[in-house]
Amino acid sequence: MPKSSIQKPLEELSYEEAYLELESIVTGLESGQYSLDKAMAMFERGQALRQRCSGLLDQAELKVKQLSGEQLNDFLEE
Repeated sequence: MPKSSIQKPLEELSYEEAYLELESIVTGLESGQYSLDKAMAMFERGQALRQRCSGLLDQAELKVKQLSGEQLNDFLEE
């Protein structure tokens, strides 16, 4: 996560930004670098970031479905 204590609002984050921040939070939580209170706050932010990433992926999938005629085919090896 950036060193700045100011966090960008979730709705303004791109998928890439949200994913990078989530990765940073997970790394910090796994390393035990946070106090309990800070870890809880980071966990909550991480949950919100996970939901943001999931929502953005759902939007992308919907757009692909619309562009491909509502049917997504699995990639099969021939």
